[in-house]
Amino acid sequence: MRIFKTYGHDAIQVMTENPHRLARDIRGVGFRTADAMAMKMGMTREAPQRVRAGVSFALQEATEDGHCGLPVENLVNLATKLLGVDKTIVRAALEQELAGAEVVGDTIGGEPCVFLRGLHIAERGVAERLRALVWGSPPWPTIDVDKAVPWVEKKTGKILAASQRAAIEMVLRSKAAVITGGPGVGKTTLLDAILRILVAKGAKILLAAPTGRAAKRMSEQTGIEAKTIHRLLEIDPKMGGFRRGAENPLECDLLVIDETSMVDTSLMFALVKAIPVPAALLLVGNVDQLPSVGPGQVLVDIINSGAMPVARLTEVFRQAAESRIVVNAHRINRGEIPEWPKRGEDSDFWFVDADDPERGAAKVVEIVRILVSTQFATSRSFAPCSAARSARGRSTPTCRRLSIPIRRRRSRNSVRSSRPATRSCRP
Repeated sequence: MRIFKTYGHDAIQVMTENPHRLARDIRGVGFRTADAMAMKMGMTREAPQRVRAGVSFALQEATEDGHCGLPVENLVNLATKLLGVDKTIVRAALEQELAGAEVVGDTIGGEPCVFLRGLHIAERGVAERLRALVWGSPPWPTIDVDKAVPWVEKKTGKILAASQRAAIEMVLRSKAAVITGGPGVGKTTLLDAILRILVAKGAKILLAAPTGRAAKRMSEQTGIEAKTIHRLLEIDPKMGGFRRGAENPLECDLLVIDETSMVDTSLMFALVKAIPVPAALLLVGNVDQLPSVGPGQVLVDIINSGAMPVARLTEVFRQAAESRIVVNAHRINRGEIPEWPKRGEDSDFWFVDADDPERGAAKVVEIVRILVSTQFATSRSFAPCSAARSARGRSTPTCRRLSIPIRRRRSRNSVRSSRPATRSCRP
């Protein structure tokens, strides 16, 4: 029915000539499904239309690992593996695809690369709009930091560190800025101080975060309503886009995004398009924490570009320093060995040795089973990948390798625990 609605009376002709068009034109029909149809209809592996569609499929597969594009050689190798054809056939198909509308070629760092058109537009769009923001002036009047800092310290009862004072000055004189740092370095205190100063000056502020949990925490910490990014941009489920954009921008003087490391390229493009021309942008996040689920590493690239002013907070404050998780996250990022808890010490950090993902998964399941049924059930929470998320770099592959055997073991355990009298543990 969906095929007929899309192509009408041309449906049979499309299915006969190029079934792989279904993967591009019909939502919910992937390459593998279209490819299976094509094979049943007698299409060969080397058919040009199959290999051309396979190039886009390979790029789509690469986005699952966070890539917006691939170097040409990497793409050729991946497509060859996925399609089971010779490299020369893939190269010829790639040349044809580059002449079309689905993929785009570009040179990155002197190396020829290929992108899906939508992601290429998004990456360039984010860069161009951020560059325009950086060169602008903030919408609030000039603020005397030497007077503003003592005022906000009196309001909050907190004495700001020198690094936090410097960050306040940087943000107040910038139209676009970044605040980054690991756990326990005072990002929340700093953000609260900045918002209090700007609210006192009459600035209209919007707060958002990628997840509902992060948005709720942001609201609790600042006293200002925060929304998920999708809710802020007013997602339109029927049309598949957002109601807010360049033609219908947000209404604010400052837009603050927390947990920016979790924002992917496409979502950041939607965000920057919705920022009104006079407004400022403040990005907050920890580059060593959770990466985005979708393609891109927006916060890392923004910081590494040097194009936007960045406040890097590194001083771990006393209360946070009491947590071994916080201390060891910073030690790992500095390339130092973590500090292990002493025997009998009540600690929030443990080291559990595992030689491979399967054994690691088994130990995670056992640890969660024991801890959830004892003290963690009422007093704490446990996140199996928290240590990996605190360490430098994209930790997602590690967590994914663990999660597969964890799901297997959970499935087996749930079968064993299906008797009515047995309590089922679902970590």
